[in-house]
Parts: sequence; C-alpha cells; structure tokens
Amino acid sequence: MTQTVFDGLEAQLAVERRKVDVASVSFSTRELVRMYEADELSIAPAYQRKYRWRKKVASAFIESIFLGLPIPPIFVATNSDFRWEVVDGLQRISTLILFMSSDAEARERVRSETPLALGELEKLTQLNGYGYADLPDTIQRHFSRQPLQIISLTDKSDKSVRFDLFERLNTGSISLTPQEVRTAVYGGDFLDFIERISANSDLGSLLKLQDSNKHDGTSTEQVLKFFAYKNDSDKFKGAVTTFLNNFAEQPGDKFDYVLEQATFEATVSFLAKAVGGPFLRSGTSVTPLVQFEATLLGIARIIERGESPRVPEVDWLNDKELIDSSTGGTNTRSMLSRRVDRAEKLFSGQA
Repeated sequence: MTQTVFDGLEAQLAVERRKVDVASVSFSTRELVRMYEADELSIAPAYQRKYRWRKKVASAFIESIFLGLPIPPIFVATNSDFRWEVVDGLQRISTLILFMSSDAEARERVRSETPLALGELEKLTQLNGYGYADLPDTIQRHFSRQPLQIISLTDKSDKSVRFDLFERLNTGSISLTPQEVRTAVYGGDFLDFIERISANSDLGSLLKLQDSNKHDGTSTEQVLKFFAYKNDSDKFKGAVTTFLNNFAEQPGDKFDYVLEQATFEATVSFLAKAVGGPFLRSGTSVTPLVQFEATLLGIARIIERGESPRVPEVDWLNDKELIDSSTGGTNTRSMLSRRVDRAEKLFSGQA
C-alpha cells in the first residue's frame, strides 16, 4: 500500500481520541460495595435483571479474590452527576454486593435479599457454606482490602463514545439491546418519559413480540422511534441506532411533553380499535415492526392536522405498497417517507 492510502489517518485518529477520556484507578472490594449502597455506583435496571451467575461461578470469583488471582478490570462511565455507571463488570460487582453487603435492599436490587454463601470451592474448602458475615474479623479485613482495577470513562468523553464502549463490551451472557444500552448511557427525563408511556395498554395490545423481546426494551424503542421519526425524520440518514441516539440525547426545546403524549395515546388508541388485537399481517406470527411504526406515523400526521383518521375499507394490513416499502432494504429516508405517506393515504380515505 502507498502512503496516500493513509493520508489523513493521523488527523482522524487525533479527532477521535479527543472524544475519549479515561482514568484507571484501584478500589478495595469494601469501597466498591459501599459506593453501590450509597448510590455512587450505579447498575442500570437493564443490567440488574441480567445477573445470572450460578452459585458455583460466583463462589469461584470470590475465591479468586481471596487468593489474589488477577481479575479483569471493571469498566465504568462517569455520569453528569459524577456517579459511576457500570459498563462491563456486572457479574463481578453484583457478586461482591451479594457476598459483602449487609443491606438487604441493596442485595435485592441485584437479585436476592439472602447473602451469598459460598459453595463448591475446591481450594479454600473451609469457606464452603459460609458467607462474609460468618467469617472471622481478620479474614473479613483481608478480603475487604483486596483491590480491583477500575477503568473509568470520564464525564469529558463524548456520549457517542460511551454508547460505543457499552456496545463493544456488551457481549456474552449479559448482552443488551441498543435500547437497553441507550437507557443506561443517555438516561434523563426524556427517556424516563419514553419508558413510562411505553407501558400504554393499547400499545401492549398491538405488539406481539417474540418471548426474547418482551422485556428487552423493544416496546420502549418503538415509542422512541415514533417521536424521533415524527419530529426529526429530515435528519434520518439510514443509520437507525445513531439517529435514535441523537434524538434520545436531545429531543429539542420544542418537544412538548403533554402534547406529544396526547398525540401518541390518541394514535395507539385509534389503531388498537382498528385492529382489534395484535398488529399482524398475513403470514406473520409477530408484529412486523417497520410496518407498524409507519402505520402509527401515518395516523399521527392526520391527528396532528386536527382531522380524524378513518379505518380503510380495503385490506390495509396486507397493502402491497405498504408492505414493499416496509420490508427488505428499507432503512433509507426515501423508503421511510414512502411507507409513512402510504399509511397516511390509507387512513385518510385516499386509497
């Protein structure tokens, strides 16, 4: 390869590195648990419900700390209020809390009010059957002073970098969906609002999801898409995750929470009555989400004009143009406009 292939690489690297600011520190096990109890160290709700280490694995981790074996670093991100959000290390932090915390409420937030009693240890066999509170003071002090490395993405880092860090480290048994990661990274009043109205009963009656998608933020993301596409579709360039992240971070000063909620509720209420059950077209066993979101947006346009949508007399769920523009390679601005325009025509009585 010639040098020209890499022209501009140093400048690009410099720009991207300026978005990242990290710090590496060590904290004792006792201090990490204390920080969690004091709400200085946060585990996002999406992470909390994904703690799944079996007792044998959790016990082996505790044994490794006792023995001074190398433990991989725990990654955290610093929030605007300087709390740490766990990015990677859920299983390890949660196990420490279950083993060491005397706060039943703190343990319950992770998984269980009952403290972890060690079991199936092969080296420190005398610890089997015992929890932290059962140990002699000298042994407690030894364990509580053991250090763990923390790598912190500071509050100076760009939020898109924080999202990227979550995604890069978000693998294996605690894999999160983009919406779960988005909630952990961006948080705040707007996403709290989205989360709250995603519990709408009409929305729930319309969405038929696979079991794996019922509690992973899919319905919440549908609400976010509704507002993002309705209010900011001119900024959509085909990268759905980036588009939703940008809107989630800053929905804009003109976002009227009361009016927007009323529009959403009127839209899903009308569609729920029109469908009379889950939103399904012929040949589908789960809701076709792209077609579903386009239908919502078409109806919302009519409502925002001050008009009343009408249930089409044709078989609109199986409308060819609506389906064609909602399936295949449809993540483009033109295809988004095409399917929403079609839905609007159908529910305006023009088709």
